Amino acid sequence: MNLTRAEARERADLIAVDSYEVELDLTRGEKVFGTTTAVKFTATPGSSTFIDAVTDAVQSVTLNGVELDPAEVSDGVRIQLPDLAADNELLVVAEAPYMNTGEGLHRFVDPVDQEVYLYTQFEVPDSRRMFAVFEQPDLKASFTFTVIAPSHWDVISNSPTPVRVETIPGADGGARSVWEFTPTPRLSSYVTALIAGPYQSVRSEVVSADGKVTPLGVFARKSLMQYLDADNIFELTRQGFEFFEAQFGCPYPFEKYDQLFVPEFNAGAMENAGAVTILEGYVFRSKVTDAQVERRAITVLHELAHMWFGDLVTMRWWNDLWLNESFAEYMSHLAAVENTAFDHAWTTFASVEKSWAYRQDQLPTTHPIFAEINDLEDVEVNFDGITYAKGASVLRQLVAWVGPEEFMSGVREYFRKHAWQNTELSDLMAELEKASGRDLDEWGRLWLETAGVNTLKPELSVGPDGKITSFAILQSATEGQPTLRPHRLAVGFYNLNGSGKLERVHREELDVDGGRTDVPALAGLAQPDLILLNDDDLAYAKVRLDPASLATATAHLKDFGQSLPRTLVWGSAWDAARDGETPARGYVELILANIAEESDSSVILVQLRQLATTLNFYVAAEHKEATAVAAADRLWDLASSVPAGSDAQLQFVKSYALLARSASQLDTVSGLLEGGLTLEGLAVDQDLRWELITSLVAGGRAGQEQIDAELEHDNTATGQNAAALATAAIPTPEAKAAAWASIVVKGDLSNALQGSAVTGFTRVLDTSLLEPYAEKYFDAVPGIVKERTHALAQQIVVGLYPAQLTTQATVDRTDEFLAALPEDSAALRRMMLENRDGVARALRARQADAG
Repeated sequence: MNLTRAEARERADLIAVDSYEVELDLTRGEKVFGTTTAVKFTATPGSSTFIDAVTDAVQSVTLNGVELDPAEVSDGVRIQLPDLAADNELLVVAEAPYMNTGEGLHRFVDPVDQEVYLYTQFEVPDSRRMFAVFEQPDLKASFTFTVIAPSHWDVISNSPTPVRVETIPGADGGARSVWEFTPTPRLSSYVTALIAGPYQSVRSEVVSADGKVTPLGVFARKSLMQYLDADNIFELTRQGFEFFEAQFGCPYPFEKYDQLFVPEFNAGAMENAGAVTILEGYVFRSKVTDAQVERRAITVLHELAHMWFGDLVTMRWWNDLWLNESFAEYMSHLAAVENTAFDHAWTTFASVEKSWAYRQDQLPTTHPIFAEINDLEDVEVNFDGITYAKGASVLRQLVAWVGPEEFMSGVREYFRKHAWQNTELSDLMAELEKASGRDLDEWGRLWLETAGVNTLKPELSVGPDGKITSFAILQSATEGQPTLRPHRLAVGFYNLNGSGKLERVHREELDVDGGRTDVPALAGLAQPDLILLNDDDLAYAKVRLDPASLATATAHLKDFGQSLPRTLVWGSAWDAARDGETPARGYVELILANIAEESDSSVILVQLRQLATTLNFYVAAEHKEATAVAAADRLWDLASSVPAGSDAQLQFVKSYALLARSASQLDTVSGLLEGGLTLEGLAVDQDLRWELITSLVAGGRAGQEQIDAELEHDNTATGQNAAALATAAIPTPEAKAAAWASIVVKGDLSNALQGSAVTGFTRVLDTSLLEPYAEKYFDAVPGIVKERTHALAQQIVVGLYPAQLTTQATVDRTDEFLAALPEDSAALRRMMLENRDGVARALRARQADAG
């Protein structure tokens, strides 16, 4: 199933692809579909190559009119193509399996009405699961899809949906129709798409700056349409069109723009050209946090940005995946801030994206942003915090380095020169150098070709009159990643004003380079109450506060007038706790003392997640239970005191349900669920009911009977996933054994149900329930990785790792496992190293907390 970069280069040197004509028959039952592919391509005469095709059976292979024996040329993954001519025509007739893993052509049955829904997910190497294809991004071609499907379905692809033509009934007597799509522009195969089933839609349109009218569609399953907020999606889409067309100097490049909310999706969304698929969890059937609404908006804008950067202009090979994703991530936040209601999106970026990047960049498996991608297996484990979050952070730093106008000028020229082609990083950097006049070779080497995160801290002297006599910024790096980098950043001075709020009184923007950068411009200014390095969050670096600023921040974190500087201080405190520099219980207290005053929903969400992580892993073992109980009590007090119906109230209740463990706390959860206890403004809707039930299940207050009763009331896809999680969370040896058998032994769950069961299995108040499975885990993992697809294997390898058995014994057993791994286990080795690092870090943090 793998493809090396060397193989891809060799194939690209031999052939160029003109077109694919793909006919799909989706009426052959539950297991397989018919797939017929006609390919026209040129080649070096007399050469040989292969085409990728993951099949259940191959009926025929015809190359230039000559029939090849499928038994000889096809192994179910590749079809060998010998003795090529200058101009070639290939016809492959096969059957391929439907998937339930969120890869290839995924098949889902809606439990509400038993309707079948299909969608594709092809990134990285899975278009080959639907049709025969030269599966690499630099072999672009035109694609023409013809689809046979039940007549009551809708069929959506990259080209506009044609009028269906009814044909002869299927074997089951059901009405069938044919949809013949027009050819696409030249695309990479991984951004082609097919979505089929009785999806329902809402239609609209957007007018571009050049007067072009682009049809818009928003789609969802029939049973979810009552919850679909299409107007909000259309508004964001129009705002995105307006912003991106102006910034990129290029109109939207495709004929239409559909956004389809699909079931059991592995990621947030996928940038299929003109047919974006989105996680249907973004169709909100219950009240959700403002953070989730903002995340949906960022996702919508991220995928729209890809229509230019990714689809119109596409990376040559997967080593530029980071640029593809980082550019879309940066532009989505920029568009949100400058052209939508989400004008605090840079706060969210600092809180969510950059914290992910800093965490990933401190793992032993960290890698340069520009990573060497030798094969497809390398790609699959590189969808990480470096590729997305650090890359976007460094792009933001690059914008500060070259200037915003210069950056966009270079991007516009890049699109003008390379439309419909494949490019490499150097193509973009060349345009940025021309636009800015800056030599970016050294910048690129230091930022893109080395790994690790730097730490910045201030060094200052203050005279007897309270004025600064000298000020410097010290930069350090770790021993393993020693690179010091240039940073364009701002230093902010903050004072408490008359109303007790921290307000900025001075800002100094400068270049920082090397181990020490003196800042003479700050000499002579009065020492403020708080000095914040990297104010406005332009740079990518961890920041430490001087002692006086740390004292101010601890006492007045809630008193910042703006959300972004407060978020940067939150981040500094989290870094220090994770690094074992400050006690974990101090971080817990910092959160609980300040979070009620936090105005940004995403920041609240992140802090509550980090609170749970700190309680589970970083608080010293002897203090863990008491600290967790006290923290949950404080959260209930906060939920009872914040404004009724507020976002904070909902988040505090959800966090309380997650942490509840004492008898009185479980009584409170039960009261909320059953209605005997109410909080003004809090609606206990269906999704919150599931969270409360799972809390009671994990606490031993409810079991399978209550889960089944709730599922009978909510027998939907969401309900089934919630029930799977709750069932796996039942705190008995028998329930854990059943969950383990379902996940690891049988292995027949869909990606969504397996993910829910994994989460439930590890949700325990008594970690002794997990002890019997530590050794079973290490025994099972090699087979799991060998037999399951990457998406399912990763869920298990990461999700079932015995991290909650936070002991040196777990670290030692992991080391033994790693020592015995064969050399060709790069993906598994990386996942296990990251698992190990989490426990080792937790042990260091616990030692600091106990000390």
